[in-house]
Parts: sequence; structure tokens; C-alpha cells
Amino acid sequence: MAAGGYADLREKLQSPHREKQRAVPPYNGRKRKHKEPEAGDEGLLAAGGGEEYEDERQGEARRVRQGIRQLRLFTADECTEIETKIEDVVSRAEKGIYRDHTVDRAPLRNKYFFGEGYTYGSQLEKRGPGQERLYPKGDVDDIPEWIHHLVIKKLVDHRIIPEGFVNSAVINDYQPGGCIVSHVDPIHIFERPIVSVSFFSDSALCFGCKFQFKPIRVSEPVYFLPVRRGSVTVLSDYAADEITHCIRPQDIRERRAVIILRKTRTDAPRLESKSLISSVLPVHVSNRQSNSDRYQVVLKQKRSHRKADPDAAHRPRILEMDKEENRRSVILPKHRRRSDCATENYWRRTHDCVDDDDDEGEEGGGVDSPVRKVKMRRH
Repeated sequence: MAAGGYADLREKLQSPHREKQRAVPPYNGRKRKHKEPEAGDEGLLAAGGGEEYEDERQGEARRVRQGIRQLRLFTADECTEIETKIEDVVSRAEKGIYRDHTVDRAPLRNKYFFGEGYTYGSQLEKRGPGQERLYPKGDVDDIPEWIHHLVIKKLVDHRIIPEGFVNSAVINDYQPGGCIVSHVDPIHIFERPIVSVSFFSDSALCFGCKFQFKPIRVSEPVYFLPVRRGSVTVLSDYAADEITHCIRPQDIRERRAVIILRKTRTDAPRLESKSLISSVLPVHVSNRQSNSDRYQVVLKQKRSHRKADPDAAHRPRILEMDKEENRRSVILPKHRRRSDCATENYWRRTHDCVDDDDDEGEEGGGVDSPVRKVKMRRH
């Protein structure tokens, strides 16, 4: 007897169960392995939820725009004068004039902290978003007078920021192909707004991107903001707190520098010990020393002050990314925006962009490539 209790296949075809199957609507030409995503289901929307997905992205882009103020403030001559000062900062750093924690180097991107500097989560024994700490007072150099005179004063005069607002200035100097991965400026460290001024060349700031590495790939942004030389960008509200921002490697085609002006919170956590000893080095403590005399081991070994090599720019991968079209970004779940992806340090911890264990390989763009490998070594 045939399976299902039918002796003849014709009996099965004429059964009542067969009539129920015929009542199913005809196939409409689309595969539907899963149920249609709902408006609030971000995970399914990111996988391709059609109109609901597009509406979600457009709504998020509107919220980002509402938190951005941008204006062209500095003339070409003013830019040239400021860029000369930035070159002087680079030269002084190469000569070792600045304090140890003022200069932070990575492949294709150097940071120069003034006024206030802070540790990245990957430098601490306890990693993760929210673990950033300000350096002890005096561990970084003061804000140069030329930044006060040429940049901050003009912003105050145009009522972009109030007088006395800025106590932290960071210069990010990018080589072609450099980048900074998706992050939110630490909310527990800095007040809002966050002000940045761009120099040397035009670039772009992207919101809501997701980075992948080896080779480096960046998803389509929720919002793409062109950033011109001499322009001022002010981030607040949703654009500063609720969505990540980044600089993609394909958007740095020429050298570019940005001066980031911020104010630290009065309750921002700060490292207590001024003697920051590497946790990877053995610490020998005599029995005669009291607990108060022992150094607090809080940081990993500081990266060497190595030079960024412009020849290491991954131009073949930039061209490869330029050819990609219609890539959809994955909208980050709301519960992750302030946790897993809240800072640039998260990506340093989870994704290596160089062959060795470099802490900031991905920021500088030093990633593996079938064409060329860039290997940075500690000295």
C-alpha cells in the first residue's frame, strides 16, 4: 500500500486534503522564506524590508540632519595660515618636544591632544565603551595660543560656541586612505556640542556606517555629509549621541586635517595615578613599600611614535569599494548604539587591521590586502 493509506494515487488526488491545498493563493513569483518584516523590527528591515526599511532610513537621516549645523567660515588665506601652524605641530612632535601623551600615532592617522587627553578603551585593562578616562592634569600640553587666536576666537565671535567653552583641542592628521571607524564621542567625557574645523582638503563625514575588515569595507551611510576645507561642523542631539559617525578611507583622497574642539564634563572620570606603567611589563614592588606607594597599573604599553607611511595607503581597495553599488547599510539596533558601538575603541578591540597586535590599525587603514601587506611593529 502506498504511503498515507492510499492504494491508488488517484484517490489521493481526489481527497479533501488535496482540495484545501488547491485553495492556497497562487505563487506570486517571490520567495518568502520568512514573514514580512514589521515596522519596528530593525533586524529584519536591515535584511531588506522594502518600503518600511527605506522609511526607517529616511526618518533616521532627518534626525541626523536636525542635529548638524555647518557653515563655511574660514577663507582660503586663513586656512593657509592655520595649515602652516598644523605643519609646525607635526614638526615639533617629530622632534619629541611634546609631552608623552600629547601625541598618539597610528598608520595613516596621527592625533595631537591639547588641553585634555583621554585614554582609549583598548589601552585599559578593562576594555569596553564607557571605560575611557581623562589623563591626569598636566599629562598633555596646553592648547597652543594660535588655536585660541586663529580658530576658537572666530567661533566665539560668530556665536557658534560661548566664550570659555573649549578646554580640549585635538588635531587629527590623515594621510590618503586613512580613516576613523564608526564611533560616538564618549558621552561621559565630553559635553555637547562637538565642533570640528577642516583643513588641507575636502572630505566627508558619514553616519550610521558599519565597518568590515580584511579587506576593509564600509556599508552605505544613513547620511552622507560633505565637509569642505575651511568649513565648521557642529554636532549635537541625535547626530552626536544616538548614531555613530566615521570617516571612510575612500573619502580621504588627499591629506586632510581636522581640529576638534570640545569641553570635558566636570564629572568626567580621570586617571588618578600620574605614573602610568604598562600592564604588560613586570612591576617589582619591595616589601618595604606601602600600598600607597605602589603604582596603579592602568594602561597597556604605549604605542611607539612611528611615522605614518603614505605609500601604505590601500588605493587598490579604495577602487574596489568605489565599484560597489547599491550596498545597504545595517541599521544598528538602538540598544547597541551606546554600548557595543558607542566608541571607536569597540572596533579596535574586535577587529584587527594589521598583521600584528596593533591597537589602532583600523583607524589608520593599515589592513591586510591581497596586493600588499602593511605590517607595523612596536619598537
